[in-house]
Amino acid sequence: MTTKYLFFTGGVVSSVGKGVTAAATGLLLRERGFKVAVQKLDPYINVDPGTMSPYQHGEVYVLDDGAETDLDLGHYERFIDIRLSRVSNFTTGQVYAEVIAKERRGDYLGGTIQVIPHITNEIKRRVALVAKETGAEIVIVEVGGTVGDIESQPFLEALRQLRNEVGRENCLFLHVTWLPTIGATGEMKTKPTQHSVTALRSIGISPNVIIARADEPVDNALCDKIALFCDVEKRAVIPMATADVLYEVPLLLEQLGVGDLVVEKLGLKATRQPDMKPWQKLVAEVRKPKSSVKVALVGKYVELQDAYMSVREALKHAALANGVEVEIGWVHSADLEKDKGWDVIKSADGILVPGGFGSRGIEGKIMAARYARENKVPYLGLCLGMQVMCVEFARNALDLEDANSSEFDRGTEHPVIDLMIDQRSITDMGGTMRLGLYPCLLQKGTKAADAYAVPSVDERHRHRFEFNNAYRERFEQGGMVFSGLSPDGKLVEIAEIADHPYMVASQFHPEFLSRPMRPHPLFVGLIKAAKERGKK
Repeated sequence: MTTKYLFFTGGVVSSVGKGVTAAATGLLLRERGFKVAVQKLDPYINVDPGTMSPYQHGEVYVLDDGAETDLDLGHYERFIDIRLSRVSNFTTGQVYAEVIAKERRGDYLGGTIQVIPHITNEIKRRVALVAKETGAEIVIVEVGGTVGDIESQPFLEALRQLRNEVGRENCLFLHVTWLPTIGATGEMKTKPTQHSVTALRSIGISPNVIIARADEPVDNALCDKIALFCDVEKRAVIPMATADVLYEVPLLLEQLGVGDLVVEKLGLKATRQPDMKPWQKLVAEVRKPKSSVKVALVGKYVELQDAYMSVREALKHAALANGVEVEIGWVHSADLEKDKGWDVIKSADGILVPGGFGSRGIEGKIMAARYARENKVPYLGLCLGMQVMCVEFARNALDLEDANSSEFDRGTEHPVIDLMIDQRSITDMGGTMRLGLYPCLLQKGTKAADAYAVPSVDERHRHRFEFNNAYRERFEQGGMVFSGLSPDGKLVEIAEIADHPYMVASQFHPEFLSRPMRPHPLFVGLIKAAKERGKK
């Protein structure tokens, strides 16, 4: 079987929707019966986004095998409904680290190490790994950044070489670009797209398909102009106006003939007709007028909502399942400490406290957890959100005034959250946490067990600190229930308050496994409880 490749590049500006377009295209191909895999190439020199600030990079998306990856992998998994592994994302940092390690071992027999061929060969090796490990018929490869960035040049050169090695008939280059509108004249411009295609062609790559993104509908005459000046078939210029519903993107691409075009150009034959009815139904449900529930999301990075991309989508999935719309009130936890933002908390039907690192804004998160507990407001805590719930409970329900996490106060008398034993000798920050998929056994008769309706689950983790078992008995006597435990019973995975409509928190990140058609049970439980509170 010959592997076929789709290479997605970006033009004019970043954040143009390349990841969503690649993910939606993957769905169209899967619907035609092809086995699809996806890979993101990130040109930054960090080894992975795990040590990067969410303000810099948005959310870190964790895979089953513990790989800390780009948030676009969340789009791939949610749209195509596949489970990816660490071969699906690599960075310039990983490539150079591998080549330098080989040079230090003497693998190159004293040769001079250069970008071409050594760096480009390593990039090609990693691209080839995806097909090898997954057995995919079609591999979609997205190059991060924008054509013209100095960082992405080795990646584009490697893909140019790969096209010649696997055969032009087995590759397709799709260029996603932006058509800006001049405010003074209201005129949409194609010139930046022409320039980005010129830059791409200057390194030896001519795009086969151009996806022209814009905020307004794109005129046919503009598509003709792009086709003429960029030397692309007219039918291969795809006008893509911004969709008001994210999950409509696959439907729009299907209407524009992208699925059939890609299959034809790759010389493939679909084994079945695409069934887009579930997606049509999903989009119709989103658009249907319905009552709304308000959820206050109390975070540390709320200025950049991409830092909570999967949390936001999981809330939307759960709202749809409950027949409501979710209104997210973004609350900066540090503001609560200054007596700001409480109007959003007090008007909310539910409170969600997501993950995060560092001591800034922690007391605000603890205050939000206290408000939820004392006022019986439905609450869902994720990772750090579980830890602050436990700290708050210890301080205000168990009278352990000094209780804290040793992450924030090393000298605390009551470290109810403490560093895991196997983490204590680690000094490196990157890739050293408890990462990836771990099993969790649910305790019968609890809210968590009722939500999941199965005896055990596997969930994705990303943390260093755990609930301190020295306090477990005291917490249970005080009214906290540890409803999810590791198979050996040693690690607390889910905690909940017994005397509360829905105050549930997990040490893991359930948002990573929520899907549009299969919302995550813990999020469904939150929205259901919030809906009931809203009715009252």
